[in-house]
Amino acid sequence: MTHTTHTGLSGTAGRVARNSVFARFARAGYVMSGLVHLLIGYIAIRLAFGGGGNADQSGAMAELADKPGGVFTLWVGVVAFVVMALWRLAEAVFGSASKPGADSWKSQVFDRVKALSLCAVYLAFAVTAFRFARGSGQPSSSQSVGLTARLMQNTAGTIALVVGGLVIIAVGGYHVHKGATQNFLDDLSGHPSAFVRRLGTVGYIAKGLAVAAVGVLVILAATESDPNKSAGLDGAMKTLGAQPFGVALLLVAGLGIITYGLYSFVMARSAKM
Repeated sequence: MTHTTHTGLSGTAGRVARNSVFARFARAGYVMSGLVHLLIGYIAIRLAFGGGGNADQSGAMAELADKPGGVFTLWVGVVAFVVMALWRLAEAVFGSASKPGADSWKSQVFDRVKALSLCAVYLAFAVTAFRFARGSGQPSSSQSVGLTARLMQNTAGTIALVVGGLVIIAVGGYHVHKGATQNFLDDLSGHPSAFVRRLGTVGYIAKGLAVAAVGVLVILAATESDPNKSAGLDGAMKTLGAQPFGVALLLVAGLGIITYGLYSFVMARSAKM
């Protein structure tokens, strides 16, 4: 691909991202993501003190649906998450508007794969929000267990689970690396304050560790033929709580995810589009 062609494609992504209505809803997606992570962190802390709930996106959206105005917020979230998914899809197809062609082809391929992965994540958020807005939402943990049980019925499915677990661990490692090196600052416009740097560092590391824990549980479920171990983020949190010093570990994990939620609000305001 020539530099001219790449510039034209990234320019297309830029025109999409800079559309005022599109940009507002995309930034609203960051706000919704922040709310979801705040609620996940809150549920994790509640679990630490003996309360109930599912500490994952489905549990967060169930909590939101029960609050006054929650259903309306979820419908707004559906639109915002779909727009976020379309924005990431545009980046996957056309290239990033904020990186106009100076990167190596390896970096460009990585960025496009990452954008496509984020597109899938936001679509999943949109589907979950849609179901809870309609009143037909189900816990993500039970869906994960059911899918794992079906895959474990044959060797190919078990291998796929192990590979999937390794991919999830790699994603978690990427988040930890991004937080520890503060590479997340490249996503922001302007000059972030020291507080924002700390918020992003703690948030990304906490989320990365939580995601990696999910991957470990997926691999354990496959190797031990126990689909109940593959219960997603909620399962990871409850497994954490069952360990020695589980209360303290859950508190730290919950506060870390809340920190990532707060950083999402920073992204809503300052993310490069």
